Amino acid sequence: MSDGGWDDESGSSNQRGRGRGGNRGGGRGRGNYNNRNNDDFDSASQGDSWGNGGGSSEWGTNDDGDRDGGSRGRGGRGGRGRGGRGGGRNMDRSNGDEDGGDGNFGGDDGEAPVNDKPRPTYIPPEIDENDVYGIGVGSNFNKYENIEVKVSGDNVPKHIESFKSSGLREVLIEKLVKCNYTTPTPIQKYCIPVIISGRDMMATAQTGSGKTAAFVLPIVHTLLSQPQDLVFDRDYCEPQCIIMSPTRELAIQIRDVVFKLTNGTCIKQSILYGGTATGHQRGTLANGIHILVATPGRLNDFVGRGYVSFNSLRFFVLDEADRMLDMGFKPDIEKILNHETMVDVNTRQTLLFSATLADDIQMLSKAYLKPNYVFVAVGEIGGACKDVKQEIREVTKFEKKKELIKVLESLGDCKGTMVFVEQKRNADFIAAFLSEKDYPTTSIHGDREQPEREQALRDFKNNRMKILVATAVAARGLDIKGVNCVINFDMPSSIDEYVHRIGRTGRLGNSGRAVSFYDSTSDSNLSSDLVRILKQAEQEVPSFLDGAGGSYGGDSYGGSSNACSDVRVTTQAADDDGW
Repeated sequence: MSDGGWDDESGSSNQRGRGRGGNRGGGRGRGNYNNRNNDDFDSASQGDSWGNGGGSSEWGTNDDGDRDGGSRGRGGRGGRGRGGRGGGRNMDRSNGDEDGGDGNFGGDDGEAPVNDKPRPTYIPPEIDENDVYGIGVGSNFNKYENIEVKVSGDNVPKHIESFKSSGLREVLIEKLVKCNYTTPTPIQKYCIPVIISGRDMMATAQTGSGKTAAFVLPIVHTLLSQPQDLVFDRDYCEPQCIIMSPTRELAIQIRDVVFKLTNGTCIKQSILYGGTATGHQRGTLANGIHILVATPGRLNDFVGRGYVSFNSLRFFVLDEADRMLDMGFKPDIEKILNHETMVDVNTRQTLLFSATLADDIQMLSKAYLKPNYVFVAVGEIGGACKDVKQEIREVTKFEKKKELIKVLESLGDCKGTMVFVEQKRNADFIAAFLSEKDYPTTSIHGDREQPEREQALRDFKNNRMKILVATAVAARGLDIKGVNCVINFDMPSSIDEYVHRIGRTGRLGNSGRAVSFYDSTSDSNLSSDLVRILKQAEQEVPSFLDGAGGSYGGDSYGGSSNACSDVRVTTQAADDDGW
């Protein structure tokens, strides 16, 4: 088939359906918006910032405030919307993403749920083709040219200097212009030719550096240039590319990027994530798809029901790979990669991306990649972007509300401010507190219904709400235009999470500000890592941090301090020294 037939006409793809025996129910049961999901990354291992005790372990159940399921904090439209609504909870991890993909409902045949959790009935709105096409580059974008890039691997393809010389198909170049992408970032310069060449890769770059486009562009290029038949029937499909995300919000954002770069071509895309009607999502797969963006719980649910198979898989992508391979998600990912229909590692192309990739995460990842994979590291791995001005303030937990108001007052117009907390109930409390102070505020966390979560993000993106209070569910990957300031009301439990949080601002060369409330009684374990991050970013180190002690390395996986190079190189160096 000629190339031209694949670029411009969505109806020209060479597709074939495949019939399957047996019947599956197609009805969709209806219910109320009462289902509860716990897909935040927050743990309740310590007391909250309002003086309430915690006490549960990081991987155990939530604290009492989350168990009651009746949080009523405000934070919707007009600064007065509701927080999460009451209802039962189906919680299988405090640090996970989905609730098993709503698999407890049984089949989508209209039968009653097998437990008290109602079936999700939410159907997301269609993508708006006239939506804003991403964040524009800032005044510091040219500084990307001076960022150090480390590349390792055998026979690595030469990096590109521009999109026009990249070899990408013309239809993609035209879409890049429409998306205001005129110059590739360093991660894009190195990843695009590697992926086009068919190599596996592990890549890491600072937050806001264009990692999503770095893998979506060459994947779409390959699907257009080397077309293969779609395999599907009414209840079954075999995607050719699967992109995994740890959160629903990031999955939606990745799908939006895929849509913008494939709209008008023959490439079909869809998304699977929890909190939405499974019947609706099944319907989006009915005509076959090339690219499927998914969260682990819902994907495993669909695979278990026989709706999705991996027999035709060509690309497997883990975005935020460090989070996807930690204790919360590793079993889900292994279940997918070890599924009986999963193609061999030598048949598929496997790509891992994140802003933080510690040595032990790299060691875990090697089992999923071909031995000759390419490793790309842009800038200080695990470090914060230098375009974000960081400020650490020493604040006790009982003074945080007063300090929060001081920071907001200093901003003048507080539009585009994100406030991060550790616990879900605090998100509602603080949203209510700020709403009562006449700050238009909304909140997002895992105990809000899916339509409420999506509406909160839309209200914040459209400036209907000036402040978004969030838990870790919004800490990673979200690319929101106009985020001017990030406030860590609660410090996170790991330095990697801190880097991801403040990375919501200062993206693509734009300047940003991050203010963090440091309580020495609960946050001292981060002190050494904070000093390192501040020094790497050439920021002022407050005197109360210099002598605070604390462990160097961040979380239980060693933090980011050891993730400055390809683990294969450091291992070989140790072997050469006789270890």
